[in-house]
Amino acid sequence: MDESKELERRLSDMLTEGDMEASGDAEEQERQLIPPKYEVRIQTERDPIVEETLKYRTMARELDDRYDRYVDRAAEQGARANGEPTPSQPADQDQVRDSDSDSEA
Repeated sequence: MDESKELERRLSDMLTEGDMEASGDAEEQERQLIPPKYEVRIQTERDPIVEETLKYRTMARELDDRYDRYVDRAAEQGARANGEPTPSQPADQDQVRDSDSDSEA
């Protein structure tokens, strides 16, 4: 019992000793609550989720294919950014051939 009272006294001393932290200026606190006018966003060239998923797939087989749609969508966006045709987007050559065959008929 004497030990617990000693611990309680030491805790009380730690809490009451020293200067109390100033609560600060009310204007300063209000200023901190205002959201910033501009937001900084960084666009990455590679998606770390896709890279990790592909790396894990080289090591082991997934039990479920929960990341398939995400990886496919990221691959399409990457191809679109590079100017390559995506599987859902026909190639420019196919469109040219179709227009040539229409003019011949």
